[in-house]
Amino acid sequence: MPGLVVRAGRRGRGRAEAGTTTPSTMFLVGLSGGIASGKSTVVAVLRELGCAVIDADVIAREVVQPRLKAYQQIVRCFGTGILLESGEINREALGNIIFSHPEKRQLLNAITHPEIQKEMLKQVLKYFVLGYRYVILDIPLLFETNRLTKFMKHTVLVYCDPQTQLSRLMKRNGLCQAEAEARIASQLPLDEKRKLASHVIDNSGDRESTRRQVLRLHARLEDSLDFLWARLAVGAAVAGLGGLVYLLLQHFLS
Repeated sequence: MPGLVVRAGRRGRGRAEAGTTTPSTMFLVGLSGGIASGKSTVVAVLRELGCAVIDADVIAREVVQPRLKAYQQIVRCFGTGILLESGEINREALGNIIFSHPEKRQLLNAITHPEIQKEMLKQVLKYFVLGYRYVILDIPLLFETNRLTKFMKHTVLVYCDPQTQLSRLMKRNGLCQAEAEARIASQLPLDEKRKLASHVIDNSGDRESTRRQVLRLHARLEDSLDFLWARLAVGAAVAGLGGLVYLLLQHFLS
């Protein structure tokens, strides 16, 4: 981006500002965790630091609003019994169905993933234009799908030990132990995910310990460079822009 220089992240900013010319060096960071591992705590600190964070869960809620394409497909496949009186989708009722029936979860993913991926791609492009050095993709199932990791310069796992995860989930959602264990079992174990991540933030302890780890990670990311857009340009040259977008959509998560 001509006429722009990226500010170092010690002040918590990953944006470019007027000054010396620098090449486009924005890269992607995949952030994931497990249910009740405390990922939201880490995201809150990153936002305080001025990082660009794209939340797949937020987008997932937005793309299933009434009258949108994904909403209509979900109602057609799952029936009106999953709707609230307002006409919106009852996420708890739908969640109970997909946690108990893996084939239903696959069906829901097939409906929602393309719409989620399109919106995430739009937001990545927005931050690129704004001059951010890196963008964090907050993706709950990043390691379960393990397809978009090739586009990530770094992958970060928010970890906590299994007993802490179980107790947090039971307390947070008001679940019995069997219900909580079933929900945890529907995801790849955190101990397996940590083997796949390039960085691990251990959120088993107190908030201050977690915050210190996030600050160290942020400093490392601000000092890291990767030519993401050079990669994408090569892909576009080979397959055409339409093919590249299709590739991104096929290699995403929920």
